[in-house]
Amino acid sequence: MNKISYCCLSLLALVLTACNAKKKHSKEGESPEVVSPYFGQKPPGLIPEIFAPGTVSVNGRYEGLVSFSPELDEMYFSPTVNGRSVIYFSKFEDSKWTLLKKANFTNDLVRNEFSAFASRSGKRIYFSTYDSVYPLKIWYVNRLAHSWSDAILLDSTINKDSVVFSSEAKNGDLFYINSSKRKMYVAPIKNNKFPEGREVGIAYGSHGFISPTQDFMLVEAHKENDRAKDKDVYVYFKQNDGTWSKPINLGSPVNSNYREGSPTMTPDGKYLFFNRYDEKSGNPNIYWVDAQVIETVRPKQ
Repeated sequence: MNKISYCCLSLLALVLTACNAKKKHSKEGESPEVVSPYFGQKPPGLIPEIFAPGTVSVNGRYEGLVSFSPELDEMYFSPTVNGRSVIYFSKFEDSKWTLLKKANFTNDLVRNEFSAFASRSGKRIYFSTYDSVYPLKIWYVNRLAHSWSDAILLDSTINKDSVVFSSEAKNGDLFYINSSKRKMYVAPIKNNKFPEGREVGIAYGSHGFISPTQDFMLVEAHKENDRAKDKDVYVYFKQNDGTWSKPINLGSPVNSNYREGSPTMTPDGKYLFFNRYDEKSGNPNIYWVDAQVIETVRPKQ
């Protein structure tokens, strides 16, 4: 074999090895090796796909609410592990995503931590808790140089009620579910505080996610507001007079014959995340889809 043939075969072997490496799937619980702004996952199109199967979306386990940092270099989600709601996170460091790790923001002060949401500035992580001492409260941690602060219970009158599932608009207003009233609320920010909360003023729906500019809000709701039916993902659009539009069902392929809910979006506004309860165990998988599915139902002005 001449030198040229040998070199060509060696080059071909290297190419095939690289291609096979790219096709490797992460083992359950491991972070993916593929470099990507979205936890190493290939972005979907207009057909929803399961997000990080076997790593984030694990068969037989409940998972909820994916949130990314503004720079897309941190990812948080909330599975239920051994009967407890926990927050897992991964960071993009040294050109790869780190292994998933339990956040444990309250250092076991509260049994259940869930629904982590990275603030628009990246300086805070809001999250919710539940146990007999802190039933459905909103907390946060502040970003330090190389870590997070101790958990801080949000000092606001909104925590006098049972509140959960917070998301933040670009101006700092905090949207959340007032579980006591079973309605979506907003706490406008004033001098870096949230002195009071008020109803958002939508027809129905919960587990809402507000867009950065507050021009639309995603919610989960029973189909046609009929509690006898399962839930779908809906969107409300802000109208010129400041009120909200009627709820618009996102339709197929986001909604299906299964229950869908817990909508969130990536900070860059490109992708919609939601839960679909399509496992035989009754647990949901986390799906994601191109956010263009929202624009396709936006009413024409």
